[in-house]
Amino acid sequence: MMLYLLKVLELSTVFSLLLLVPGILTEKEHGSNPINLTIVNSISNAPNETYSADIVFRGILLGAMRRLQQTNADFKFTCTENFNYGPFLESVNGVAGNNAEHTYWELLVQTGKNGSVIRPDVGIGCYIPEPNDHIILNFTKW
Repeated sequence: MMLYLLKVLELSTVFSLLLLVPGILTEKEHGSNPINLTIVNSISNAPNETYSADIVFRGILLGAMRRLQQTNADFKFTCTENFNYGPFLESVNGVAGNNAEHTYWELLVQTGKNGSVIRPDVGIGCYIPEPNDHIILNFTKW
């Protein structure tokens, strides 16, 4: 029994050390995948804006958006944290949703599998893009 407990403790320590080394289980092992992100304003019919970003293997969309914002001065966004639902996208490139006008930013994804456009059942803080997904941030009304 004591030998079993020592082995469990040893494995636990090794796993904890792996978690402390940044990127050891994601970036170095699997690299990153490029994604395209298009900004669409369905209300004003402004021209679409498309950006390319890198996302780490199994990384969330919010991380790719933050990386894009740091490396591209033309892309800016704000979000607020909802305690129950996570990050809520408020504005993109200076255009903000407004409750009184019933406007918001909708997350859509054109999948790389068959090209269909879906509305994920999670937001930017939980959505994990697949390789070749095309992310669409659509400003629209509810």
